[in-house]
Amino acid sequence: MKKLLFFTVFIALLSGCAAKNAYKVTFLEHEKVFDKLNTFTTHKIKRGKYFLHAREFGKENKGKEPTILLMHGFPDNLHLYDELIPYLSKSRHVIAFDFLGWGDSDKPKNHTYTTQSLKQDMQTVIDHFKLDDIVVVVHDASGPVGIEWALEHENKINTLVLLNTYYQPTPSLKAPDAIELFSTPGIKRSLAIFFTSISDARWQSGMIEQVNQFISDDKKRELYAKIFAYKALGIREAFFGLNDVLVQEVESRRDTAAIELAKFHKPVIIVFGEDDKDLNVGVAKEFHALFPNSTLHIIKNASHFVQIDKPKSVAEFILKQ
Repeated sequence: MKKLLFFTVFIALLSGCAAKNAYKVTFLEHEKVFDKLNTFTTHKIKRGKYFLHAREFGKENKGKEPTILLMHGFPDNLHLYDELIPYLSKSRHVIAFDFLGWGDSDKPKNHTYTTQSLKQDMQTVIDHFKLDDIVVVVHDASGPVGIEWALEHENKINTLVLLNTYYQPTPSLKAPDAIELFSTPGIKRSLAIFFTSISDARWQSGMIEQVNQFISDDKKRELYAKIFAYKALGIREAFFGLNDVLVQEVESRRDTAAIELAKFHKPVIIVFGEDDKDLNVGVAKEFHALFPNSTLHIIKNASHFVQIDKPKSVAEFILKQ
């Protein structure tokens, strides 16, 4: 029995190592192709005693049109926009960055990961690039970050773009499976945190499973699930932290969101993938009803990662403003 148990654990470890290597190979191949096709400058931006990782595209276009600031959600990173950026950077100045705790930004332990901390990351990037006329593009968990910042700095916003995101409790809003599991207090959440903390393979396989639900395009799903899985090992602290306060933060906006959003008069472009069952078409319509100067666009054959499934269509709506 002991030999059988040892053999089972040994095989699991080998499988986990093989998967990690496969993810790494896929990621490096993707980066090689992306770097060859796109010109950008990498920035290491000081944020207190930590550093944020950012990429700047279309530097020659800065000042000609409003800068486009791209912000990711969770459990992903700035590579969420790798399909979209080539369509934008031909004519526009574009910034993409990793929030603290994600991607290639620093990942401090015992850091407080909340909407407010993410908003500080955003402000740090804006200050670094001296931006004051911005197209702010948000997705998923960066929705509350970008929306709150826009409400507080309407004079610096050119356009707010919402891609399959959320802000306050609405009748249509549902949490994706992984978010539901890790944001709901109880024994299931505690066990999930424990087992994914001690097992890289379990954590990465969970990432693959969730991302597979976010992309409609078969080829892109296979590629980006591996890309995000490769980058996933370092994000656990930030992921657990944000989920720990997620329900409370969303609920705190219940009584004020409608009033605050109605006061925002800059253009709001709402672009949602139709196949997203959680941050869904109903959520998009609810945003459209609340923002007085908004346009609504639902893209067919696209899911939660609408910017991966249909980057050209998303770019067209962003560049129309």
